[in-house]
Amino acid sequence: MLPAARHQVIVDAVQRERVVRVSDLAQQLGVSLMTVRRDIELLEETGRVERIHGGAKFPGDASTHEPGFELKSTQLPAEKRAIGVEAAKLVHEGMAVGLSAGTTTWALAKELVNGPRITVVTNSVRIADLFHHGSSSGVARYNSTVILIGGERTPSDALVGPIATAALKQLHLDILFLGVHGMDADAGFTTPNLLEAEADRAFVAASRKVVVLADHSKWGTLGISTIAALEEADEVISDAGLSTEAQRILGERVSRLRVVPAG
Repeated sequence: MLPAARHQVIVDAVQRERVVRVSDLAQQLGVSLMTVRRDIELLEETGRVERIHGGAKFPGDASTHEPGFELKSTQLPAEKRAIGVEAAKLVHEGMAVGLSAGTTTWALAKELVNGPRITVVTNSVRIADLFHHGSSSGVARYNSTVILIGGERTPSDALVGPIATAALKQLHLDILFLGVHGMDADAGFTTPNLLEAEADRAFVAASRKVVVLADHSKWGTLGISTIAALEEADEVISDAGLSTEAQRILGERVSRLRVVPAG
Protein backbone atom coordinates (compact mmCIF):
# COMPACT_ATOMS: atom_id res chain seq x y z
CA MET A 1 0.00 0.00 0.00
CA LEU A 2 1.35 3.42 -0.94
CA PRO A 3 2.17 5.89 1.89
CA ALA A 4 -0.65 8.27 0.87
CA ALA A 5 -3.17 5.44 1.08
CA ARG A 6 -1.85 4.36 4.48
CA HIS A 7 -2.08 7.92 5.75
CA GLN A 8 -5.71 8.17 4.69
CA VAL A 9 -6.53 4.90 6.45
CA ILE A 10 -4.90 6.19 9.65
CA VAL A 11 -6.70 9.55 9.48
CA ASP A 12 -10.04 7.84 8.82
CA ALA A 13 -9.49 5.51 11.80
CA VAL A 14 -8.61 8.41 14.09
CA GLN A 15 -11.65 10.41 13.01
CA ARG A 16 -13.88 7.38 13.52
CA GLU A 17 -12.46 6.00 16.78
CA ARG A 18 -10.93 9.22 18.25
CA VAL A 19 -7.92 7.20 19.43
CA VAL A 20 -6.13 4.29 17.77
CA ARG A 21 -3.22 2.07 18.75
CA VAL A 22 -0.07 1.59 16.68
CA SER A 23 -0.36 -2.19 17.01
CA ASP A 24 -3.92 -2.23 15.65
CA LEU A 25 -2.99 0.00 12.72
CA ALA A 26 0.02 -2.14 11.89
CA GLN A 27 -2.14 -5.24 11.81
CA GLN A 28 -4.82 -3.55 9.72
CA LEU A 29 -2.31 -2.15 7.21
CA GLY A 30 -0.03 -5.19 7.12
CA VAL A 31 3.10 -3.16 7.89
CA SER A 32 5.60 -2.90 10.74
CA LEU A 33 5.10 -0.92 13.94
CA MET A 34 7.98 1.36 12.93
CA THR A 35 6.26 2.17 9.63
CA VAL A 36 3.08 3.16 11.41
CA ARG A 37 5.00 5.31 13.89
CA ARG A 38 6.72 7.14 11.03
CA ASP A 39 3.37 7.65 9.32
CA ILE A 40 1.90 9.11 12.51
CA GLU A 41 4.88 11.45 12.90
CA LEU A 42 4.32 12.77 9.37
CA LEU A 43 0.59 13.17 9.93
CA GLU A 44 1.22 15.03 13.18
CA GLU A 45 3.44 17.51 11.34
CA THR A 46 0.46 18.41 9.13
CA GLY A 47 -1.90 18.59 12.10
CA ARG A 48 -4.13 15.72 10.98
CA VAL A 49 -3.53 13.56 14.05
CA GLU A 50 -1.89 13.93 17.44
CA ARG A 51 0.66 11.43 18.70
CA ILE A 52 0.10 9.82 22.09
CA HIS A 53 1.92 7.01 23.86
CA GLY A 54 1.35 3.87 21.81
CA GLY A 55 -0.91 5.43 19.20
CA ALA A 56 -2.60 8.51 17.80
CA LYS A 57 -5.64 10.57 18.67
CA PHE A 58 -7.82 13.20 17.11
CA PRO A 59 -6.21 16.63 17.61
CA GLY A 60 -7.79 18.34 20.58
CA ASP A 61 -7.27 20.75 23.45
CA ALA A 62 -4.05 20.82 25.40
CA SER A 63 -3.96 18.36 28.27
CA THR A 64 -3.95 21.17 30.84
CA HIS A 65 -7.01 22.95 29.42
CA GLU A 66 -9.91 22.85 31.89
CA PRO A 67 -13.32 24.01 30.57
CA GLY A 68 -15.62 25.70 33.07
CA PHE A 69 -18.71 24.04 34.51
CA GLU A 70 -21.15 26.18 32.51
CA LEU A 71 -19.60 25.18 29.19
CA LYS A 72 -19.35 21.49 30.04
CA SER A 73 -22.94 21.35 31.28
CA THR A 74 -24.19 22.24 27.78
CA GLN A 75 -22.32 19.36 26.13
CA LEU A 76 -24.17 16.06 25.49
CA PRO A 77 -26.93 16.66 28.09
CA ALA A 78 -29.08 13.73 26.91
CA GLU A 79 -26.18 11.31 27.20
CA LYS A 80 -25.26 12.59 30.66
CA ARG A 81 -28.82 12.29 31.89
CA ALA A 82 -29.08 8.71 30.57
CA ILE A 83 -25.85 7.84 32.37
CA GLY A 84 -27.15 9.46 35.56
CA VAL A 85 -30.43 7.51 35.42
CA GLU A 86 -28.53 4.23 35.03
CA ALA A 87 -26.08 5.07 37.82
CA ALA A 88 -28.90 5.94 40.23
CA LYS A 89 -29.99 2.28 40.14
CA LEU A 90 -26.85 1.39 42.10
CA VAL A 91 -27.77 3.61 45.06
CA HIS A 92 -29.74 2.19 47.97
CA GLU A 93 -31.09 3.45 51.31
CA GLY A 94 -28.45 4.13 53.93
CA MET A 95 -25.44 4.16 51.63
CA ALA A 96 -22.45 6.46 52.01
CA VAL A 97 -22.09 7.77 48.45
CA GLY A 98 -19.14 9.71 47.05
CA LEU A 99 -19.81 12.10 44.17
CA SER A 100 -16.76 13.72 42.61
CA ALA A 101 -17.14 17.04 40.83
CA GLY A 102 -18.31 17.14 37.22
CA THR A 103 -21.32 17.64 35.01
CA THR A 104 -22.09 13.92 34.65
CA THR A 105 -22.00 13.34 38.41
CA TRP A 106 -24.16 16.46 38.69
CA ALA A 107 -26.66 14.77 36.33
CA LEU A 108 -26.65 11.77 38.68
CA ALA A 109 -27.16 14.04 41.69
CA LYS A 110 -30.33 15.39 40.08
CA GLU A 111 -31.66 11.82 40.02
CA LEU A 112 -30.66 11.20 43.65
CA VAL A 113 -32.18 14.36 45.11
CA ASN A 114 -35.58 12.68 45.35
CA GLY A 115 -34.17 9.19 45.83
CA PRO A 116 -33.41 7.08 48.91
CA ARG A 117 -32.03 8.58 52.12
CA ILE A 118 -28.25 8.48 51.85
CA THR A 119 -25.13 10.26 53.04
CA VAL A 120 -23.47 12.14 50.20
CA VAL A 121 -19.79 13.10 50.33
CA THR A 122 -18.76 15.50 47.59
CA ASN A 123 -16.18 18.08 46.64
CA SER A 124 -18.62 19.71 44.22
CA VAL A 125 -20.19 23.00 45.26
CA ARG A 126 -22.86 22.52 42.56
CA ILE A 127 -23.88 19.10 43.85
CA ALA A 128 -24.04 20.28 47.46
CA ASP A 129 -26.24 23.22 46.40
CA LEU A 130 -28.49 20.88 44.44
CA PHE A 131 -29.22 18.73 47.49
CA HIS A 132 -29.77 21.81 49.65
CA HIS A 133 -32.13 23.64 47.30
CA GLY A 134 -33.85 20.61 45.82
CA SER A 135 -34.74 19.43 42.34
CA SER A 136 -36.06 21.49 39.45
CA SER A 137 -39.38 21.62 41.30
CA GLY A 138 -37.71 23.99 43.75
CA VAL A 139 -38.56 21.82 46.77
CA ALA A 140 -35.64 21.53 49.17
CA ARG A 141 -34.41 18.03 49.95
CA TYR A 142 -33.19 17.42 53.50
CA ASN A 143 -33.70 13.65 53.87
CA SER A 144 -30.14 12.95 52.81
CA THR A 145 -27.06 14.13 54.66
CA VAL A 146 -24.55 16.05 52.54
CA ILE A 147 -20.89 16.45 53.51
CA LEU A 148 -19.11 19.08 51.44
CA ILE A 149 -15.36 18.89 51.92
CA GLY A 150 -13.35 22.09 51.94
CA GLY A 151 -10.53 23.30 49.75
CA GLU A 152 -9.56 25.53 46.84
CA ARG A 153 -12.15 25.95 44.06
CA THR A 154 -11.34 24.99 40.45
CA PRO A 155 -12.98 26.19 37.18
CA SER A 156 -15.13 23.02 37.26
CA ASP A 157 -16.37 23.98 40.76
CA ALA A 158 -14.42 21.23 42.49
CA LEU A 159 -12.89 21.78 45.92
CA VAL A 160 -9.32 20.48 45.91
CA GLY A 161 -6.00 20.77 47.69
CA PRO A 162 -4.52 19.50 50.99
CA ILE A 163 -7.66 20.20 53.02
CA ALA A 164 -9.86 18.25 50.61
CA THR A 165 -7.45 15.33 50.42
CA ALA A 166 -6.98 15.16 54.20
CA ALA A 167 -10.75 15.12 54.76
CA LEU A 168 -11.30 12.28 52.28
CA LYS A 169 -8.61 10.16 53.93
CA GLN A 170 -10.75 10.08 57.10
CA LEU A 171 -13.83 8.65 55.37
CA HIS A 172 -15.14 5.27 54.20
CA LEU A 173 -17.60 5.18 51.30
CA ASP A 174 -19.79 2.37 50.03
CA ILE A 175 -19.64 3.60 46.45
CA LEU A 176 -17.95 6.38 44.50
CA PHE A 177 -19.27 7.88 41.29
CA LEU A 178 -16.26 9.40 39.60
CA GLY A 179 -16.46 11.98 36.83
CA VAL A 180 -13.39 12.21 34.58
CA HIS A 181 -12.01 14.52 31.91
CA GLY A 182 -10.73 11.71 29.72
CA MET A 183 -10.28 7.95 29.27
CA ASP A 184 -7.36 6.31 27.52
CA ALA A 185 -6.14 2.73 27.14
CA ASP A 186 -2.66 3.63 28.41
CA ALA A 187 -3.19 6.70 30.61
CA GLY A 188 -6.40 5.46 32.24
CA PHE A 189 -8.82 8.02 33.71
CA THR A 190 -7.38 11.53 33.61
CA THR A 191 -7.97 15.17 34.50
CA PRO A 192 -6.25 18.43 33.44
CA ASN A 193 -6.00 19.61 37.06
CA LEU A 194 -3.21 18.18 39.23
CA LEU A 195 -4.91 19.01 42.51
CA GLU A 196 -8.22 17.57 41.36
CA ALA A 197 -6.43 14.35 40.40
CA GLU A 198 -5.04 14.14 43.93
CA ALA A 199 -8.49 14.62 45.45
CA ASP A 200 -10.01 12.06 43.11
CA ARG A 201 -7.33 9.53 44.03
CA ALA A 202 -8.23 10.05 47.69
CA PHE A 203 -11.89 9.46 46.76
CA VAL A 204 -10.93 6.18 45.06
CA ALA A 205 -8.86 5.03 48.05
CA ALA A 206 -11.77 5.73 50.42
CA SER A 207 -14.35 3.76 48.42
CA ARG A 208 -15.35 0.09 48.40
CA LYS A 209 -16.69 0.36 44.85
CA VAL A 210 -15.66 2.79 42.08
CA VAL A 211 -18.04 3.59 39.22
CA VAL A 212 -16.76 5.93 36.50
CA LEU A 213 -19.38 8.04 34.70
CA ALA A 214 -18.13 9.19 31.29
CA ASP A 215 -19.90 9.97 28.03
CA HIS A 216 -18.39 8.74 24.76
CA SER A 217 -16.54 12.00 24.04
CA LYS A 218 -14.21 11.29 26.98
CA TRP A 219 -12.59 8.37 25.16
CA GLY A 220 -9.29 9.45 23.63
CA THR A 221 -9.19 12.70 25.63
CA LEU A 222 -6.08 13.08 27.77
CA GLY A 223 -5.66 15.20 30.87
CA ILE A 224 -2.20 15.90 32.23
CA SER A 225 -2.69 13.78 35.35
CA THR A 226 -3.90 10.20 35.77
CA ILE A 227 -6.50 9.56 38.46
CA ALA A 228 -6.59 5.79 38.16
CA ALA A 229 -5.85 2.98 35.73
CA LEU A 230 -8.77 1.49 33.82
CA GLU A 231 -8.50 -1.67 35.93
CA GLU A 232 -9.13 0.30 39.13
CA ALA A 233 -12.75 0.98 38.15
CA ASP A 234 -15.31 -1.63 39.16
CA GLU A 235 -17.73 -0.28 36.56
CA VAL A 236 -17.83 2.26 33.77
CA ILE A 237 -21.15 3.71 32.60
CA SER A 238 -21.12 5.38 29.20
CA ASP A 239 -23.49 5.97 26.29
CA ALA A 240 -24.07 4.23 22.97
CA GLY A 241 -21.86 6.73 21.14
CA LEU A 242 -18.82 4.98 22.59
CA SER A 243 -16.80 3.48 19.74
CA THR A 244 -16.57 -0.26 19.19
CA GLU A 245 -12.84 -0.19 19.91
CA ALA A 246 -13.35 1.71 23.15
CA GLN A 247 -16.03 -0.74 24.23
CA ARG A 248 -13.69 -3.63 23.48
CA ILE A 249 -10.84 -2.18 25.52
CA LEU A 250 -13.04 -1.21 28.46
CA GLY A 251 -14.80 -4.56 28.34
CA GLU A 252 -11.44 -6.30 28.71
CA ARG A 253 -10.01 -4.02 31.39
CA VAL A 254 -12.99 -3.08 33.59
CA SER A 255 -15.05 -5.50 35.67
CA ARG A 256 -18.29 -4.25 34.10
CA LEU A 257 -19.13 -1.85 31.29
CA ARG A 258 -22.66 -0.46 31.01
CA VAL A 259 -23.58 1.25 27.72
CA VAL A 260 -26.88 3.12 27.79
CA PRO A 261 -28.84 4.69 24.92
CA ALA A 262 -29.02 8.49 25.07
CA GLY A 263 -32.49 9.79 25.79
